[in-house]
Amino acid sequence: MSELDSETAAGLRRVVEPIETAKTLPPAVYRDAAVFDLEQRRMFRSGWVGLGRADRWKATGDYTTVTIADVPIVVVRGDEGTLRGFDNTCSHRANPVMKGEGNCVRMQCDFHAWTYRLDGSVHAAPSMQQTSGFDRADYGLHEFSIAERFGFAFVSLDHDPPDIDEWLTDFEAMHLSWSLGRLVTGRRREFYLDANWKPFMEVFNEYYHLPYVHPDSINATYLEPDAVDDVKGSFTTQFGLTDGTGALLDGMKDPVLPVMPGLVGRDCDGVRYTWIYPNMTFATGSEAVWMYEVYPVSPGRTLCAQTVCFPPETIASDGFEAKAASYYERFDVAIDEDIPFLQRQFHGQRSPFARQGRFSHLEPSVAKFACWYADRLLADD
Repeated sequence: MSELDSETAAGLRRVVEPIETAKTLPPAVYRDAAVFDLEQRRMFRSGWVGLGRADRWKATGDYTTVTIADVPIVVVRGDEGTLRGFDNTCSHRANPVMKGEGNCVRMQCDFHAWTYRLDGSVHAAPSMQQTSGFDRADYGLHEFSIAERFGFAFVSLDHDPPDIDEWLTDFEAMHLSWSLGRLVTGRRREFYLDANWKPFMEVFNEYYHLPYVHPDSINATYLEPDAVDDVKGSFTTQFGLTDGTGALLDGMKDPVLPVMPGLVGRDCDGVRYTWIYPNMTFATGSEAVWMYEVYPVSPGRTLCAQTVCFPPETIASDGFEAKAASYYERFDVAIDEDIPFLQRQFHGQRSPFARQGRFSHLEPSVAKFACWYADRLLADD
């Protein structure tokens, strides 16, 4: 039996067409709780989900807690240096084992003090000596698959996850010039958005809105983009030339930080925008990379994270912090201009009379994602 109502399913089938005739996603997928639950199962509990940059967990014992598709997760750098992810649920009575983020030697539940090693095995289970047949070895934390590629971290909640290198098939070839694995996080910040998660990702990957949402901040920087790249893998990517650097506001087009080492030719003169499905997107400029992760909370509530990365040589250079402030300002200004539009858009998407639209030639990455999304939701329907 289909998990989608017939109208939404029919709307999704109209998405999976050539971009010249395809429709945008039906409004129901942005507002309906039933669709939200389905996409959480098929896109966030299946396949791979981005966790941001792997240098969030630099040292042994560095940990972060996150919730993905209602699953509480603790991500920790293990004793052997491997990044690991566990269900953040104590094996005794399901209390959260860890809260927030920080560094630890052991992971300990504060309810009954069950303690876990960094490999998820039970280190201590107080007052369980009289429990018949109890064996600590049977009660380690449930472990999820974690992968690190190109400086990014990914988690899969699948019992049998797809090959991460197939998930990212053409990714390395498309981003080789920027040496993404070498980059270092300069700043990361989190904020909540009162709107659906998908438009947040969509607006970052299209040029159509620039003159209307960013007329005085970044619009003048961006020239007509190249055609979207034809790639294999669960991502979309598009390059476009810029008038000056794409990482500063229009009035500051000359870069104040150096071009990334090894970046040559046309790649120095523009920005590549990439969306790794479902929840991680970033832009590779000539001096920096700026990126976002999203973690859907409900149809109209989203946790967002912004990260800005630079080459280690740039971060080590004299006056870096003062110069980097201009880059942070540009990213903050742009996102602050986007957010009111996204929240008003969500209000419109809740209208019972909202309808499917058509794609502009300036939205090819949005159309690519829409096809991927529709395919996932229509599976088995």
